[in-house]
Amino acid sequence: MNRILERIARALAVAGAGLALGACGGSQSGGAGNTGTTGAAAPSQWMTAWGHPDLQGTWSSDDVRGIPLQRPEQFGTRAELTDEEFADRRKQNEAEVARLAAGGSAFLTERGVRSFRQTSLVVDPPDGRIPALTPDAQKLADATTARRGSRPASWEDRSLYDRCITRGVVGSILPVIYGNGLEILQSPDSVAIRYEMIHDARVIPLDGRPHVGADVRTYLGDARGHWDGDTLVVETTNFVGRTGIGLNGNGPPTTTATRLVERFRRVAEDRIDYEVTVEDPGTYSAPFKIAFPITPQPGYQVLPYECHEGNNALRNILSAARAEERAIAAARAKGLPEPTSLWRDPGRGERGDVYSAPRE
Repeated sequence: MNRILERIARALAVAGAGLALGACGGSQSGGAGNTGTTGAAAPSQWMTAWGHPDLQGTWSSDDVRGIPLQRPEQFGTRAELTDEEFADRRKQNEAEVARLAAGGSAFLTERGVRSFRQTSLVVDPPDGRIPALTPDAQKLADATTARRGSRPASWEDRSLYDRCITRGVVGSILPVIYGNGLEILQSPDSVAIRYEMIHDARVIPLDGRPHVGADVRTYLGDARGHWDGDTLVVETTNFVGRTGIGLNGNGPPTTTATRLVERFRRVAEDRIDYEVTVEDPGTYSAPFKIAFPITPQPGYQVLPYECHEGNNALRNILSAARAEERAIAAARAKGLPEPTSLWRDPGRGERGDVYSAPRE
């Protein structure tokens, strides 16, 4: 356990927590995959010693990796797959799990063992699509996309994720290629969540204290939680206004007006239903809701994520940009064609990708 996690554990212990992890089974959950807040109240075996619903343990969004964030247009307002479509998804998921288990790396075997019927992770509006951006947000999004697809002049031209700073609250739980684990710890007056990728951690007070003043802002915002029956409700405000609502925290940069309302509800030994409502009138034309189950995975451990802003990836990206500038200058001095860009093909104006092989 690193120093940050040790401090979190000590804080919860002082608050009176017994930081024992709740037992989480690895059984196959039902294929229906409905999300939301319907169902029976939490049984007594999912209660802490002090009487709160027990959310503790190691959870993951790996089981919903194959579900798109936004609903493909052919599904319209249909929130779930048909039996035939679901059978196809389950077959594809099982084949992928088998393929990765046979020859994948430690990261690529992180696939999940259950299948769910959702047609998208966005569940509201009814069409499963993120609402349109405001005009100002669209301009900022276009400029951000162009800057990140071009040769970087400095580290600030790369995303917060590239720089290993943060993926934001929503980006830290949405399913991506690896690192989808999170650990929940509880005390009578606090809940702590640590996310595997980029080692973000949140301590959420439950004691009714107000939000901090408007002049205090962070990447993960200021969270306040309370129990609504068997559901943990977390309201987060006071964001710096630079994180996105998308995979790995990408997507249009949000504003300081962002407000997130998350709900965590345990509905089975091996399932918590998670949802988050996103409100940001400076970025989106309307609020929207994302919802999906988080589940335990066989043998999953939240491991240290050894990444920081001075990591070699960022240094190599910037040094490659400077090397490319020198190569372009040398070609121009000799009257030769410019070399193919890693970021943008000068001849065709196409966006490049520093993470992919150069074009031939």
